[in-house]
Amino acid sequence: MKNKFKKVIAASLAVSVLLAFTGCGNNQAPSADNKKQESASTSTADTAGMDEQSKKRDDLYQQENQIFADHKDAWDKVFGLMNKNSAGESLSENYADVLAGTVESNKDSFTEEEYDTLCKDIETIRGIEEELAAIEKEIAEADSANGGSSESDESISLFQDFTGKDLDGKDVDESVFKNNKVTVVNFWFSGCKPCVEELSKLNELNETLKTMGGEVVGINTDTLDNNEDGIKEAQEILKAQGASYKNLTVASDSAIGKYASSIMAFPTTVLVDKDGNIVGEPLMGGIDDQANYDQLMEQIQAVINQ
Repeated sequence: MKNKFKKVIAASLAVSVLLAFTGCGNNQAPSADNKKQESASTSTADTAGMDEQSKKRDDLYQQENQIFADHKDAWDKVFGLMNKNSAGESLSENYADVLAGTVESNKDSFTEEEYDTLCKDIETIRGIEEELAAIEKEIAEADSANGGSSESDESISLFQDFTGKDLDGKDVDESVFKNNKVTVVNFWFSGCKPCVEELSKLNELNETLKTMGGEVVGINTDTLDNNEDGIKEAQEILKAQGASYKNLTVASDSAIGKYASSIMAFPTTVLVDKDGNIVGEPLMGGIDDQANYDQLMEQIQAVINQ
């Protein structure tokens, strides 16, 4: 199954909110031991509540994923047509509106049956997104009360303790990143026209980065879980485009596999430092666009200069 799906958060939040307690039924302040017991009990309840909210959220994301999987061919077209502008808008809109905008502006790209199916799916997704928005708000409020965001810290170190394989089946690990001053990780899939069009440019970038202490690595989401058909197709496309830089396959339930599921528009490129941390903001859109290329090179140089 292809993993070009809406985001799936990798871990649940663990939130414990400290409250001030007053006596109940008498004017005597609770003892220190009672305070500890009450605080621990409340903290456990809060954590359990947030874990339940996180589970609900992940279940809703999986419902979206299943919608995309059930009508994969049609949604492959949609994701391939999404651009960096629509991805940026999706951060502030109901995701269904972004999808609807892409479908409507490219209506001629779909058969009548595909169009009808996509419209029905979008309405279902709209309802899911409304539920998600409410849950996300509750989680964010609890996280703010706790003084920080555990998810952001986790996502930064996404590539630590990395394991996977290259498309020839050879094992790879976090040394892929440790040996580089910066690694450019490009997420793509075989049916994505903008993804394929930038492959030769990524190969050129890889040659440039070799002289700077860096490297380009590709992750084709069709190859997740060592999908043999996906790997074969990706290899054929890479060869046809003259792209010889390293491409990897990872487990779909790994941190990186789940991160790939969060990508709303392809191609998306991130920079990873030698410690496996994502640095800077993701770049959405192909680097065969000169403005995107220049922006990426600025980010690369900034990481190298650190």
